[in-house]
Amino acid sequence: MDIHKIKKLIKLVEMSDISELKISEGKDSIYISRIKPIPTYLSIEKECELSTEKKTVFSKKTNNILPSESITGHIIRSPIVGTFYKKLSPNEKDLITIGKNIKIGDVVCFIEAMKMMNQIETDQAGTIKAILVENGQPVEYNEPLVIIE
Repeated sequence: MDIHKIKKLIKLVEMSDISELKISEGKDSIYISRIKPIPTYLSIEKECELSTEKKTVFSKKTNNILPSESITGHIIRSPIVGTFYKKLSPNEKDLITIGKNIKIGDVVCFIEAMKMMNQIETDQAGTIKAILVENGQPVEYNEPLVIIE
């Protein structure tokens, strides 16, 4: 594929609302993405083992500061700034509820950012222990969303 075509495609992605573009021409293909990969995070329990100082987590749902010793399990964090949703439309059932068993790759929520719905998948199987964010609530980058045990 010609470098000039690639530069034009990059400009097209930058100037539009699309976040990903994949084009194939014969045996050549190109993939352009503005989405940053979701980093892997340690659970709070493991973070505490790595540090001598105590860490705390702020729960917006209860407006309480919880000591990190009370939180165990795998934490799914927001990979982007946006609005948290447990379902795509008001008529649908919530994707997650406390006590629900999930598998690796299951969608646990959506984060709306720049009018795009980004599905957040789990990288660990288990049971939903806590949902730390309310439906429709704004979330920050790296904010804890769900705890899986």
